[in-house]
Amino acid sequence: MHIVALRTVRYNDSQNILTAYSRETGRAAFLLPAGGGKEAVRRRCLLQPMSLAEIVAQVTPGREISRLGEVRPMFATHGIAANPIKTSVALFLAEVLGVALREGGADARLFDFIAHSVRVLDATPTQSAANFHLRFLWGLGEMLGIAPDTGSYRPGMVFDMTDGTFRSTPPLHNDFLMSDEAPGVARLARMTYANMGRFRMNRTERDHVLELMMRYFSIHHADMSGIRSLEILRTLFQ
Repeated sequence: MHIVALRTVRYNDSQNILTAYSRETGRAAFLLPAGGGKEAVRRRCLLQPMSLAEIVAQVTPGREISRLGEVRPMFATHGIAANPIKTSVALFLAEVLGVALREGGADARLFDFIAHSVRVLDATPTQSAANFHLRFLWGLGEMLGIAPDTGSYRPGMVFDMTDGTFRSTPPLHNDFLMSDEAPGVARLARMTYANMGRFRMNRTERDHVLELMMRYFSIHHADMSGIRSLEILRTLFQ
């Protein structure tokens, strides 16, 4: 089974519960040792947030939590683990995925997108990673089928956040962007991991874009208002 680790919490004195997203089964939970033994420490190191691993687990039909067996890294994320900024980005991504992927089963395309994103984050120089989380959120929205429809954009239009579309006049509700901000949505659609470093934003601008993206996810998919790592992420890049 191939997984991306999302979160580990203490279950009792001897066991933790790992929440992960599996390519084969979707969201899953596993019991793993919580002690200080060599194997327990090794597993915890291999299962940090956004780590990619291949595991063997004892899956019992009808049980929500499976017992974790062998763990092998799919990809060694040394570039993330050794970099506090990238580690903070990974924590944010893991927390977002923990909320966004609460429902639904396995999706191989979604898993492959996440795995590719982890590899990109690991390899990207820190100074070029300031917009990584924005590109990840846009790509996640595409995978979940909630990305805005930017094909209809024309200068002067407003963006209706509820419908995810552009329109010539403001809607009757308040969840929309005026014509001075709406072009930013179409601009974000052109961002890729390859060109994200060329999108120049200062911290205030980037924070505003992130706030709007989290609001959009909350409208269309799952409430993101409780993401605790968001404030840490805001302090990382100038």
